[in-house]
Amino acid sequence: MQPEKLLEEIKKNYLPRIEKVTSLQDLEKVRVEILGKKGILTSILRGLKELPLEERKRIGREANLLKEEITSLIEKKKEDLKSKKEISQFDPTLPSFPIPYGKLHPLTQVTEEIIEIFRNLGFQVFTGPEIETDYYNFEALNFPPDHPARDVQDSFRFEGDWLLRTQTSPVQIRVMERFSPPIRIVSPGRCFRRDNPDASHLPMFHQIEGLAVDENITFSDLKGVLEEFAHAFFGEDVKMRFVPSFFPFTEPSAEVSISCIICKGKGCKTCGYTGWLEILGAGMVHPQVFRNVGYDPEKYTGFAFGMGVERIAMLKYRVDDIRLFYENDLRFLQQL
Repeated sequence: MQPEKLLEEIKKNYLPRIEKVTSLQDLEKVRVEILGKKGILTSILRGLKELPLEERKRIGREANLLKEEITSLIEKKKEDLKSKKEISQFDPTLPSFPIPYGKLHPLTQVTEEIIEIFRNLGFQVFTGPEIETDYYNFEALNFPPDHPARDVQDSFRFEGDWLLRTQTSPVQIRVMERFSPPIRIVSPGRCFRRDNPDASHLPMFHQIEGLAVDENITFSDLKGVLEEFAHAFFGEDVKMRFVPSFFPFTEPSAEVSISCIICKGKGCKTCGYTGWLEILGAGMVHPQVFRNVGYDPEKYTGFAFGMGVERIAMLKYRVDDIRLFYENDLRFLQQL
């Protein structure tokens, strides 16, 4: 067949076939028939050398233009078939892929749980600055400049009178300066001390302190509030004991322990075979602290307490190394 007739045959029969194909497999068959090694158009191009010069130029020009047209048409058809295939594979009635949800850090969970318990007991939440003055962090809390108890709370200091707070107790001073009794507050937040990191200490930790001030508040009120907290957080079967201690801002002062939640008070490795676990410090507000904020210690009494959130979380989740909370290892965090 003459080259002109073959070109007309391709235009008449094969171009419509490309438009009508419904699968990538059929499209590839048509492409091979036209442009393959033994394809019709390929045969025409190969036979050009046997034609006279003028006819060779004319037929060659028409064949190459047709080749470009067919190639473009095949590529467009291929994209259309691919997009239709993708759409046909999507079923909107199927359930969506699961999206993993984040959750609060264990320390945040414990903080919120503790705060909610004290809210139910009538306490309000107050926070304060992490960068404090020496007055609010120490002097107003009955830590004179030469007091040896300051050594235990060695801090990170800046120029002048500023330092990173070693406790959230300064919030209590700020609240008492602004408000008159009755006062019932808890103050959560980060604290900083120059401790060497180990299984139970870090230079940065979280603390929650509480304060209640009113007329005729007694040590029995403190004991009752802390027992309610211990039972709500650790369980109704938990026992509590108060051991005399010393804090400059409270008098009398006590370290508060609960019966070991691992061995139920029988003695084990966790509690050092004593049957008890220390959870916080507490006491009656020192009269000098009241004088520092302008309260009359003859009229008002109060109690204060403080606990480390990490310590409580370690007991709750049976964690034996405080550093695990800060390593950001999801294998650990997702267990809690």
